[in-house]
Amino acid sequence: MEKKAEISKPFYVSSAPKQKTSAEIISEARKSLRTLKTQRPLTPREDQRKLFGPSSSRTPENRPPSAFSLHALNFDVPDSRPVTVKRLTPLEHIPKLPSSPDNEVDTSPPLPKPPVDPVEVKRVSSARARLFKAASQGGLPPVIRPEEFMKRLNSEPSLAKPSPPQAAQKNVFSKGQFRGSSPVLTEPTKADENEKEVFSKKACENSVSSRPGSGSDSIGSPSRTSSRPSSSESTGARNRTGTGNESRTQEVETEEETCYWNAKIIPILQQLESTQNGNDVEYLCGTCVRLYGALEQGNMLERKCKKRASLLKALYRLIDIGSDQLSLQLAKLILALSVTGKNLLNVCKLIFKISRSENNDFLFENNSITDSLLSVVCTEDVFSISEALLYCMGALKFLSGNSTILKELLNKGLVEILLQLMKKINDANKLNKTHFSISGHLLVQLTATLRNSVDQSRQRFLCSEALPELCVVLEQHGSDKDICTNIARIFSKLSSYNDCCAALANCSGCYQLFLALLKKHQKKQDFVVRIFFTLGNLTAKNNNAREQFFKEEGSIDDVLELFRVYYELDITSKASKTHPRVEEERECVQTHTSEVEDVLIKLIRLLANLSIHPTVGTALATNPICVGLLVKVLEYKSIDECEELVINAAATINNLSFYPVRNSVVRARQLHLAELLVKLLLSNNMEGILEAARVFGNLSQSEEVRDFIVQKNVYKFMVALLDAKNQDVCFSACGVLINLTVDKNKRVILREEGGIKKLIDCLRDFGPTDWQLASLVCKTLWNYSEKMTCAALSFGEEETKALLHILSTYLEEDLALDCSSSEDLREFHKVCWETEFIPVAQQLMNRIQRHDTFLEPLTAPS
Repeated sequence: MEKKAEISKPFYVSSAPKQKTSAEIISEARKSLRTLKTQRPLTPREDQRKLFGPSSSRTPENRPPSAFSLHALNFDVPDSRPVTVKRLTPLEHIPKLPSSPDNEVDTSPPLPKPPVDPVEVKRVSSARARLFKAASQGGLPPVIRPEEFMKRLNSEPSLAKPSPPQAAQKNVFSKGQFRGSSPVLTEPTKADENEKEVFSKKACENSVSSRPGSGSDSIGSPSRTSSRPSSSESTGARNRTGTGNESRTQEVETEEETCYWNAKIIPILQQLESTQNGNDVEYLCGTCVRLYGALEQGNMLERKCKKRASLLKALYRLIDIGSDQLSLQLAKLILALSVTGKNLLNVCKLIFKISRSENNDFLFENNSITDSLLSVVCTEDVFSISEALLYCMGALKFLSGNSTILKELLNKGLVEILLQLMKKINDANKLNKTHFSISGHLLVQLTATLRNSVDQSRQRFLCSEALPELCVVLEQHGSDKDICTNIARIFSKLSSYNDCCAALANCSGCYQLFLALLKKHQKKQDFVVRIFFTLGNLTAKNNNAREQFFKEEGSIDDVLELFRVYYELDITSKASKTHPRVEEERECVQTHTSEVEDVLIKLIRLLANLSIHPTVGTALATNPICVGLLVKVLEYKSIDECEELVINAAATINNLSFYPVRNSVVRARQLHLAELLVKLLLSNNMEGILEAARVFGNLSQSEEVRDFIVQKNVYKFMVALLDAKNQDVCFSACGVLINLTVDKNKRVILREEGGIKKLIDCLRDFGPTDWQLASLVCKTLWNYSEKMTCAALSFGEEETKALLHILSTYLEEDLALDCSSSEDLREFHKVCWETEFIPVAQQLMNRIQRHDTFLEPLTAPS
């Protein structure tokens, strides 16, 4: 056995591929290949709450406003019919009113016309009101023939007689637009003139007013009381009793409902009416709470209240008081009454306006108004209320920025509801692109809300299969920079977790999608940096992910092209500090130097992680563009300027230098690289020194580099690093020294610099907790003592005794197994102790004992 040990070859830090045990794989990875970690890009906090922030790619003209005025007049009263009612189809045949049988022209002066009978005007309005009321209930009257239509027209006395044009206009169109009830006189506007023309062409079309404050049910009309039903209902009731032509019966309030209204609701409304000056907001808020409770108790919420219109009218008046606290209570009540159309839009705007101020966040805490917002988001027909939904989503986005409110929203199913909405939008966009623009606006708010919630709801994202759906959004809206940036932020957060990385890596086509978006938005730094961060996370621990990304067509070329773009941008930015004119002449890219460096950091990290895979690593090591750019980074950037960028570049070169392929560009430029690494060794940055030592550990397998190390006194740095209290630093230094001791003429320098004693100290200090380092020290000493004739002369007498004592102690199994309390670490240490340390330690101990005859032999367990 001693003879076999004597003919053993020197130990190298070898990188030759061969079948290895698990412990050897772990050990080799520590020596040469390793993935890089980095900080997640910081998401900037916007100073102001807006639908679209200052960095949005949308111009002010192409996006809904975040600031607007909102008053009681903006609401329609009553909200008596759904806005989804269909308009009547215009008649192809426009009937003409019967003319005078006398065809002769009367040249005499016209006689004075009598005033129009108001009863006749009322009958015209009531007939139209009946038609619109039928439409609001979903039951339109049957289509009649033209001759029947003419007969009905002639049956109306007020229509059988032709009226002068001025009189007709005065009575039908004057002051206000038609809203399905009797007109109200206001000053004529341009819109009124247009509506006259429309009505003359569409005799039976419902012309719904969009101007607040106009129409028969204007707020504050002195002729109506707060307890009166809607004008359309009251008009229809009058017509039924007056003409008997009403075919539809009106839903009548029961006696029980009337009693409850008079006893419970009217007193509360009177209290609200009596304090509308707003002097006591707290009292008004409390009254609104009591009103909500009374309506809920009487089953009068939603659209069940017969006097709903007058109730809404009373609530709308209070909005003008201008208190955010009161307005939020009113919004809660209004939403509970199931308003639609314009009123739904305005109440969502009202909530959005209140939520814009962080000072109002406390109003939303423990408030069921968030349930109302989520119920709006749950709508089935997204695009029928798209504008209201947009402001509702904007409010949720603001509120999700508050951790307390966010927790409440998550407990109410925020993530699941938003993902369902996202799926509806995606499915709709797959069918047609009719609503593509508003879809984009909605998705900006939706993805921003998901971004705010992702840190506290990772498992919800995984359980709801959010990642594939987000990829669909990216695929459909790849040109929308705002959406892409929000989703990139979501992915950057989720990819920090292993389970989310695995789920994202399983999304079909995600790498191809990321590459396409990187090419499309290569100048948008905040997007690019997050995609590279996400890809770096995906490839950090998943070898399949590295292979899949590498197999995507043009993947490496695209990454290297972006490497070149941002490298040149960084160079230009650096030059602009000295030459300001260069800044004006360079291509306009809205980034700062530090932001450009951040992109380079994440990009180079991706290359380092990809290079762990043998196929990818070999391809990158032989790629002159890749190696050339890495070398340029080390050439122009000092570690004091950007520590992480320089260290990442050195670490990537270290990984690439692990592959000793014939046409390796790293090996071809190894001497130039060695000169650059000396600068790192001379720095005061321990991370940089460690990375330089690691690269020298790989490059020193070349005799040319070993000569360089001796000539430039680099070995002195390595011996000095053995005094470091860091195990990784000592490990890397040993890697260089073990390669130096391969050359017989270089072994003497180890003892001249006190290296033997420092190696033994490392073995004593770190051995029990790091069997890999212990075995590497033993291998270095084994190489050094290859031609030894006397251990005391080679190592020194004191050093020999100390070494033998340490080796005999470490070969005791109990010490090896008790070095860690963790079960996994215990197993790992046991494997390292058995496969790495015992063989070399036993051989070294036998060699020392055999050549030191004056010492008493020490035995060790076999």
